[in-house]
Amino acid sequence: MPKSLVLAEKPSVAKEIAKVLGCKQSGPGFIAGERYIVTWALGHLVTLADPEIYNKELKTWSLESLPMLPQKMQLVVIKESAKQYGVVQDLLKRPDVSDIIIATDSGREGELVARWILIKAGCKKPARRLWISSQTDRAVKEGFNNLKPAADYYNLFLSAEARAEADWLVGLNVTRALTCKHNAGLSAGRVQTPTLAMIVARENEIRSFVPKDYYTIKAHFNGFTATWMSADNRARLFDKAEAEAVLQRVAGKPAAATAVGRQAKQKPPPAAYDLTELQRDANKKYAYSAKQTLSLMQALYERHKLLTYPRTDSRYITDDIVPTLPDRLRSIAVGNYKETAMSLYRARPMSTKYLVDNSKVTDHHAIIPTEEPVNLSALEPEERNVYDLVVRRFLAVLSPPFEYEETKIVVTIGKDQFHAKGKIVKNPGWKLAYGQNLADEEEDDDSDVKEQTLPQIRQGDRLELKSCGIETGKTKPPARYTEATLLTAMENPSGKELSEAARAVLKTTSGLGTPATRADIIEKLFDSFYIERRGKEIAPTSKGIQLVSIVPDDLRSAELTAKWEQELALISKGQAKNDAFIARMREYTAKLVASVAASGAKYVHDNMTRERCPDCGEFLLEVNGKKGTLLVCSSRGCGYRKNLSMQTNARCPNCNKRLEMRGEGDKRMFACVCGYREKLADFEKRRAAAGASKNEVRDFMEEQDRKSKEAGQSALAKQLAALMVQNKFDKETQVSGKGAQVSGKGKKNG
Repeated sequence: MPKSLVLAEKPSVAKEIAKVLGCKQSGPGFIAGERYIVTWALGHLVTLADPEIYNKELKTWSLESLPMLPQKMQLVVIKESAKQYGVVQDLLKRPDVSDIIIATDSGREGELVARWILIKAGCKKPARRLWISSQTDRAVKEGFNNLKPAADYYNLFLSAEARAEADWLVGLNVTRALTCKHNAGLSAGRVQTPTLAMIVARENEIRSFVPKDYYTIKAHFNGFTATWMSADNRARLFDKAEAEAVLQRVAGKPAAATAVGRQAKQKPPPAAYDLTELQRDANKKYAYSAKQTLSLMQALYERHKLLTYPRTDSRYITDDIVPTLPDRLRSIAVGNYKETAMSLYRARPMSTKYLVDNSKVTDHHAIIPTEEPVNLSALEPEERNVYDLVVRRFLAVLSPPFEYEETKIVVTIGKDQFHAKGKIVKNPGWKLAYGQNLADEEEDDDSDVKEQTLPQIRQGDRLELKSCGIETGKTKPPARYTEATLLTAMENPSGKELSEAARAVLKTTSGLGTPATRADIIEKLFDSFYIERRGKEIAPTSKGIQLVSIVPDDLRSAELTAKWEQELALISKGQAKNDAFIARMREYTAKLVASVAASGAKYVHDNMTRERCPDCGEFLLEVNGKKGTLLVCSSRGCGYRKNLSMQTNARCPNCNKRLEMRGEGDKRMFACVCGYREKLADFEKRRAAAGASKNEVRDFMEEQDRKSKEAGQSALAKQLAALMVQNKFDKETQVSGKGAQVSGKGKKNG
């Protein structure tokens, strides 16, 4: 009997599809049934070949060998996942397999995963496409009942392949050029570098900022305070003498409410989540990194099946999803959500005007709950937090607007005016989804006229001025980026160098990177020591600042990404040729390499210690990693790293801040910023005395050792470990123990 071969992207997804299709016979790398055989990739199984595949001499890095411009890009099987590729290849060639069903992630990169496997295997059998937005049994069944011709998505594949080839050409060539030119482990890419440039530009603004004193004048009446405003609506004065003159003018003069305005207003609910907005809120509320939020979302989508496809840039749903909303509300009607969910469920017809917009949905709709009933106790605490964000936003967007009455009072004293404002809630509307104490997230904390509870005042009322005084403040520099604000900046990049056309393109595309790749781009900047954390803030390192100053001008701006995305969008629609795009990228790459080679810019290791590398004898650099401080070798051909200190989960008994672990082996000790010090042996005794068992102390120490090793291992080791598990193919730079080696393996927008 002929069978259809279903190709999923991950084993976990394949197993769920197999269950729905009734496939129960497990084989090596596949699950078979009467009509279907389900197999899987491990992320990518096939990727673009490394430079040395085209020419063995390219294994040695040199400026003279650049630019590397292969006439035709070759595909190779990824070594670490070659066994699974062999399984898939054999299945594709089986005589009883009549056709292929592509069931990889429904998006540009998912299309690339499947098509490269089919091309490498030389498969010419008919193919259809499964395109779904959630992994529930119902969604999978409906998807298989409505399979699309694979040809409908061929242009999407061409755009994905063009992106991958262009990133290979630009990323690998410029990275090699920078590294060889400056004898330092440097890398650049069309998304990574402009993202770093934004962080550096913000740091330059902060460093050049000179604070100025300013003065505001507050008048206190019975029950409220009003703020002086100039005729052109300025509350701040930068001349103290001018502020004192206002005090003199109003002293002893009568005050009257010359204007009292009351206006009924509505505030619609916030739109449903796309991935970037969810990552922003998770960072603000729980300090989760963008990568951590995406990982939690993947678990809620794939394993628990409670939320829809995470890697979306849409905040709306289409009309065909509306009939499923009652079932989705019933599925979340538990715990704290029950009352609101059932209230919305009973309100028929449901209000969907803030959620449904066909024109604003691209490949996938907004992130919303599925129809799968939820068991909250089955979720890990972090998963529960992300699920809570999505469910509350879903309930909010189906709720009526927040209604309030805004009151503004103008008090006139002589020729001077003082302003006050307040708000009276008439109907909490969508805010009920968040609880009564939700602060207005859009309220301007820096506003000089704060909202307050106002007494009943009528226009013309005379008021008694209790006191009037001057308050002094200082202007603040722009805030450093957090992951939340950096994600916003990547989604909506700005800059004087951007043309109006580029701004328009970036507004219609996903900005810098995509919702699926931004988390990895930020992580790569950390891993490359271009940026570091300072609390929740992100600051550039000297290495990052110097890199931005020496890369070609084009790579510092988001303009390049805007041009690429515009063309890639046209390719995906069949309105532009991918070959013409790649031809221009080859010319552009040669220009970038020539620019780096001719540059007179210098790179200096200003974090060099006097300690020598035990492997090669070069001086070591002290760098701040994500989990602590490291010593890394300054030679680009050596991967030596040594952990100096790392943040732990242990708390200081004096100030309760997280302790830092320093030293190695038996000499390890805990240290705190408050000055507290404690030897490891003493720490273990204290933990045991506090009621922790020896096993718990041992487990804690093993966890810290694991983190320490993870913080100190080479970039190559980390990538290989990732490949062994999931074959993540979006890393761009690998550093081995014998030499720096940039890999083009399926690099995503980096």
